[in-house]
Amino acid sequence: MMRQPGLVDGVKDAKKRKLTSKTLPNALQQAPEFAEDSKMYRDLVEMERKLDWTISRKRVEIQDALARSPSTTRTLRIFLSHTTSGQAWQSTEGADPTVNLETGEGIPAWTLKVEGRLLEIPNQRSRDKVPPRKFSTFIKRLIVELDRDPSVYPDGNIVEWPSQPNTQPPLDGFTIRRTGDVPTKCRVLMYLAQYPEQFKIAPELGNILGITEESRLGVIQTLWNYIKIHGLQDKTDRRRIRADEALKPIFGGEGTTFYHLPELVNRYLMPPDPVVLYYTLDPTVPPPERPSAWDIELKAEDSNLKNRMAVSIQASKESTQDLSKLDDEIAVLVQSLQNSHTKRVFLQSFAKDPAQFIQTWLESQSRDLESVLASGPSEGATIRAEELRRSEFFRLPWVDEAVAVHEGIRHAKGPQ
Repeated sequence: MMRQPGLVDGVKDAKKRKLTSKTLPNALQQAPEFAEDSKMYRDLVEMERKLDWTISRKRVEIQDALARSPSTTRTLRIFLSHTTSGQAWQSTEGADPTVNLETGEGIPAWTLKVEGRLLEIPNQRSRDKVPPRKFSTFIKRLIVELDRDPSVYPDGNIVEWPSQPNTQPPLDGFTIRRTGDVPTKCRVLMYLAQYPEQFKIAPELGNILGITEESRLGVIQTLWNYIKIHGLQDKTDRRRIRADEALKPIFGGEGTTFYHLPELVNRYLMPPDPVVLYYTLDPTVPPPERPSAWDIELKAEDSNLKNRMAVSIQASKESTQDLSKLDDEIAVLVQSLQNSHTKRVFLQSFAKDPAQFIQTWLESQSRDLESVLASGPSEGATIRAEELRRSEFFRLPWVDEAVAVHEGIRHAKGPQ
């Protein structure tokens, strides 16, 4: 016997097809004996729909927040210290210091260290902790100015470190070594790498908004709040912004449009001032046991919040499998319930009037047989036509009147 691929494959596909409908049949919902239970089920389905919609909306909001990368204010602790070598107080008492010009051994010198680290968040959970960032990743540019006589020390009194993350690895600190045995004043200038990038606001705009340093988006948001508080948005054309006396110099006229606000704000943004630290080192005495420390606040990416948000929108594999399994079970139960309801209606109809039920069923089967055999001079069609002619249907009271009306209309039209 030859195999029929199409038929067999179709049967396999039908077996693999999952039931997806979870809606009760209307006949079952309208049945009085199942009204209470069906209403409870519909309420549960409606609650599930609202819950799915809420979860989807919150997931989209979190994804939008992640795209903007949330930031937070953190504390950067900076340490300044120094060490000395070859100084007079470090040589053995009564011994002449031996100087090696090639290796530098015995020459009085000192080393300045600039280090830093980001302080941990208090009461932070251990699972939320992330590897600490290197100090150099928080610095855009570092300048150290030494107050020394250039004629005596020609090896340079200004040391600059520009941030080049693509060419050198991150560092925990910077070290500057110089020769000398006299007290030296140091001035350290640091340009911080903040997130989002911060700007200094020009006094013309900063005095109006009451801010001196902020991100570009923060300045635009503050300006927009000022516009809403003072009612400067045109009531007819909401895109138009009217200027009050304070904003006329900023807008350069009586008003502007909403889309030009970022362009206007950019004109009043300047690079922020650097953080300036002063440190004095004296090689003639032993250095302090503890380094000098300063705490500086900076804007940094909130990695902890970002990680928690990312986890919240990622459905676990186990929960997804459980939900899928429950949906399949519900669909199977609904299908089983529908089949049981069909059987119940069938048996109730048979129990109520067996003779009429069998007659109706035979007529249905006869019509199906006629459909299968198609119309024409077939035995099945002839039998069916003869049954229709002898049917009680044509003996109903209204049949005579319908025939009379039909014949009257035909005679009125005349001979064809």
